Amino acid sequence: NRMRSLWTPNVRWIEVTELGFEGDKVIDSNYDGSPEAMEQLRQNVLRSGEVGRLVADDYRSSIVQAPLIDIDPASGEPLNYWDLSQRLESDVREKYEALSADANGEPQVRIRIIGFAKMVGDLLDGIIAVFVFAVITLCVTTVLLLLYTRSLSGTLAPLLCSVVAVIWQLGLLTTLGQGLNAYSILIPFLVFAIGVSHGVQIINAFMAESAAGHDSVDSARHAFRSLYVPGMTALISDAIGFITMVLIPIAVIKELGIAASVGVAVIVLTNLVLLPILMSYFGVSKRVKQRLFERRTSTRRNRFWDLVSHLADRKVAWVSILIALAGFGVGLWGGQNLKIGDLDPGAPELRPDSRYNIDNAYITENYATSSDVLVVMVETPEQKCTDYRTLELVDRFTWYMRNVPGVNSAMAATEISKLVAAGYNEGSLKWATISRNQRLLGTTFNQMPGALMNTTCSLLPVALFLDDHKAETLQAVVDAAQTFARENRREGVHFALAAGNAGIEAATNQEIEVAQTRMMMLIYGVVCALIFFSFASWRAVICIVVPLALTSFLCQALMAYLGIGVKVATLPVIALGVGVGVDYGIYIYSRLAYFLRHGEAIREAYYHTLRTTGEAVSLTGIMLAVGDATWIFSPIKFQADMGKLLTFMFLWNMIGALWLLPALASFLLRNIAADSSASAAGSARPGEHSSLTT
Repeated sequence: NRMRSLWTPNVRWIEVTELGFEGDKVIDSNYDGSPEAMEQLRQNVLRSGEVGRLVADDYRSSIVQAPLIDIDPASGEPLNYWDLSQRLESDVREKYEALSADANGEPQVRIRIIGFAKMVGDLLDGIIAVFVFAVITLCVTTVLLLLYTRSLSGTLAPLLCSVVAVIWQLGLLTTLGQGLNAYSILIPFLVFAIGVSHGVQIINAFMAESAAGHDSVDSARHAFRSLYVPGMTALISDAIGFITMVLIPIAVIKELGIAASVGVAVIVLTNLVLLPILMSYFGVSKRVKQRLFERRTSTRRNRFWDLVSHLADRKVAWVSILIALAGFGVGLWGGQNLKIGDLDPGAPELRPDSRYNIDNAYITENYATSSDVLVVMVETPEQKCTDYRTLELVDRFTWYMRNVPGVNSAMAATEISKLVAAGYNEGSLKWATISRNQRLLGTTFNQMPGALMNTTCSLLPVALFLDDHKAETLQAVVDAAQTFARENRREGVHFALAAGNAGIEAATNQEIEVAQTRMMMLIYGVVCALIFFSFASWRAVICIVVPLALTSFLCQALMAYLGIGVKVATLPVIALGVGVGVDYGIYIYSRLAYFLRHGEAIREAYYHTLRTTGEAVSLTGIMLAVGDATWIFSPIKFQADMGKLLTFMFLWNMIGALWLLPALASFLLRNIAADSSASAAGSARPGEHSSLTT
């Protein structure tokens, strides 16, 4: 039984006397709670060496350590962390705090619970809120779509197709042997949002064709023909951008990339193919057709979009480009302070003021132990771990690391060896050292706990209990360990980093630091290649990608400003933002290209682009942002962080497509409109996709 507390028989005190060793349980069978028994308990605790481990430094609290097994022995099922967390609250915390309450109901005994199982249970409590966010997102999206289309079929059809896409995605993931976790649970929402985004474009094109007098079948056919190239380009860009995350050697990010890619692939069928088919059957009402016809034949210009169309005027475009350059400068400057890893103490998955993190802070402040453990493994040849030169090096390393800022305490086999050596010599402190007598040194390892050495005597773990797992703490500890290992090289001895939860997080941070730049280069490389392939124009690449890049730079600056580090939860956000954001630029550019090929001046072409695709893009950006903004209120911190960043990126990608893209186009495409005017009469019918070739 590995459970430990002051009451368990495996917690003992040992004392060296002139007669030899004496010892007993810390709380023996004679304990009765009397003042004398309490004083004896105090002496036993001091002699046990458990102060700072099982007993707080101020003697006001004590720990009960309860190791768990992964399988429920009663049912044979995997341990249900959520159920365990609920029972810890009801059967332990609430019960015993209530028993200690005074006349005013204030508990005189506080119970604090930490550990992996409790943290996971609290996470699962927060994930339940996901269903609330799902309902809110669906309601907001429905209202905005209804306000935009003024058509019940035009509202319900894209929603239905997007829900079908999510269902197919979940089914395919199950078929592939994958599921959703706390990190990837955002992906179905993202797939729904992307589906609605492309659905709005289809509905927008369908209604434009209906306003031109076509029936439902022809309207659906023409809408599909006009959007299948930009739509496929956008979705393929999304999918390939997401699949690049599989190259990152972190399992959670790989699963997230696969889930997102599967969802986008499904959208090709549900929203680009199924949605036009549904609309060919349902169509729109005569009242909606009449309203659309009146709007189409009206000669009055929309004041708002007419004002926005000035962004394509070269006089205004200069200002826009200068502002964009300033934005790149702000992004570069602010992004210099971006950190890798967690920036808050406690469980990074939960908010700093959560009950778990409050309890964790109490343990860290009052005990010489921590839930953040980094283990350095000292490797030696077999049966050589007790060699004097090796142990002397490990002892110096333990002392060195104990004095590194951020390290609360350290434990290694050498600490036990010194205590045993002193005990064998009447408790003399002069013997509490690493003896040069190899025979005596080997004797001190006879009863060494298995956690401090392996059975072949080739591995000596050094456990470092950290104050927290902040990025700077982990980096400082890792740097110190590597510096010591580099300056104290010894043949046959190797310092291997690192195990323990903090060690794994430090290794993850190193992988993320390398993967961040590589992933962004891959994503932007893929996006640029697909845009160039679709439009056969380097000008198209610049017009579409530069606004995306501006958003990415500003997002990094925002992360630094908000104190959000680059970690497993946030690394994919920029990739997701780029993948979704490129859709805006592709739709705007493809429509602008069409009007320019028909001989319109750049500003007039952009005005007509805004009146068609621009309205749908702005609606999509707002819907995506509002839907993801609900995540800001999640009790799970990393989901709230993802909500903030995705909301920012969706809005800024929309703004970039509507503001910066026409400014760039006014310089890059100004001569093409004139060259195309001669062939305007023979070009494709309005609504068909076209491209600019240079």
